[in-house]
Amino acid sequence: MFSACPKDNHLSSKALHTPFDIGPIAIRNRIVLAPMSGVTDLPFRKLALRFGAGLVVTEMVASRELVHNTAESWSRLKSAGFKPHMVQLAGREALWLAEAARMCEAEGADIIDINMGCPAKKVIGGYAGSALMRDPDHALSLIEATVKAVKVPVTLKMRLGWDENSINAPEIARRAEEAGVQLITVHGRTRMQFYEGRADWDAIAAVRDVISVPLIANGDVDTVEDADEILRRSGADAVMVGRSCQGRPWHAGVLAGATAPDNLSDVILEHYEMMLEHYGENVGVRHARKHLGWYMERLVPDIASQEKAAVMTSKDVKFVKDALRRILTDSAQVGARRQEAA
Repeated sequence: MFSACPKDNHLSSKALHTPFDIGPIAIRNRIVLAPMSGVTDLPFRKLALRFGAGLVVTEMVASRELVHNTAESWSRLKSAGFKPHMVQLAGREALWLAEAARMCEAEGADIIDINMGCPAKKVIGGYAGSALMRDPDHALSLIEATVKAVKVPVTLKMRLGWDENSINAPEIARRAEEAGVQLITVHGRTRMQFYEGRADWDAIAAVRDVISVPLIANGDVDTVEDADEILRRSGADAVMVGRSCQGRPWHAGVLAGATAPDNLSDVILEHYEMMLEHYGENVGVRHARKHLGWYMERLVPDIASQEKAAVMTSKDVKFVKDALRRILTDSAQVGARRQEAA
């Protein structure tokens, strides 16, 4: 049986490849890909799992919209059959969160994650995401309703607090565990920091001190050395990585001990084709643009701006594929940067 890691006996990055449990669910290693709206869609998660991520989480699914059968919500819920399937829900009303959790469980979700960390204006403007940290009593009512609604483990992702004057993650985490939450993830920033400055890894340790369920630390982890340091300073049991995986869906696996793929151009072209299949060509071309931009920024940063723009703005699939293959198979450019890509 899993037991949480005490801060004074922290995990080393050498242990990142070892499994841990979320309730009865076994997770194959301790590197978790963060849910990122508009980024970690089904094609991205498929690749991350293939290249060694321990666990992937859906993009944030709006609970009320899911209950009302919006196409985008159902698209985000898809798992493609891989296990465990972890779905992140957002909302501000217990009724909709509970019902959405039941629907996710019925559709095969193995773990339900409650979003109390998203800092985006359109989310907090609806009093969801990190806005819930401003009202812990209300937040706990949502947690309790979700836990009661399903039999699968419920987890919670949040920030340190709303702002530097309201650091209440430890209080909310303690109460969430008492309500039945089986894992806590903490991003080491407040909502008001958004993604500015550096994540405070030390502050996450205050959550470790008051809970016994597994703790995942999140924020600014890019390298194996970062993973080791965030584990040491937070006392966490696992690490969540997000923006450092943009432009390299294999990176979570690399942090867990896997090897970056040799055929980067083939992987990137496959990702492009997967997005076209998932969304349909017209929509897929648009969704793929940011990913192509990240790939080129990481692998061919010296590419001419006009050439980069041509790839990112073209609606001609054949042109994009041919241009990508030519750009990304230039060994003088890509080969020299493969190690950085890992």
